[in-house]
Amino acid sequence: MKAKTLSVVLMVFLWVGSSAAHQLKSAVTTILFNDRTGNIEVMHRFNLHDAEHAVGELFNKRQADIHTDEKTRALFAVYVLDKFSLATANGTPLELTSVGYQVDGRDFWVYQEAKIPADINGLEVKHSALQELWPDQQNLVNIEGKGEIKSLQFNSDDDELSVRFD
Repeated sequence: MKAKTLSVVLMVFLWVGSSAAHQLKSAVTTILFNDRTGNIEVMHRFNLHDAEHAVGELFNKRQADIHTDEKTRALFAVYVLDKFSLATANGTPLELTSVGYQVDGRDFWVYQEAKIPADINGLEVKHSALQELWPDQQNLVNIEGKGEIKSLQFNSDDDELSVRFD
């Protein structure tokens, strides 16, 4: 009985280990209206494994190591900034400024911000990062600080999604 239990435990560890090496093909972005600073703060979170695969495919970098290579981190951050944009509900683009990026455990974060426009009553959002590589890539965007949290789910068929504030 002990040998059977041990083999089941080993199989579970092998299955968990192999699934951890697979891409998640999902990202989460938080758009926070911070009244204290007067800024819209944007925080993009990508699985590090996905980001490294993407850099390898997008930029033909065979040895993409975001953990240790500053150039690789910067390259992926610029890519993310290029694939995301915000506009007001009437279509006026918001000028997002890059605030930086970092590796945090198994995640790669990219940060942006913009001034909160007066009388903003909604957003038009574009977020197509990684979708040209993987059609099943899901980019979830959560909007906080303007009433209830609102969420937008970007699939490869979505160019732009919008949200209105009450």
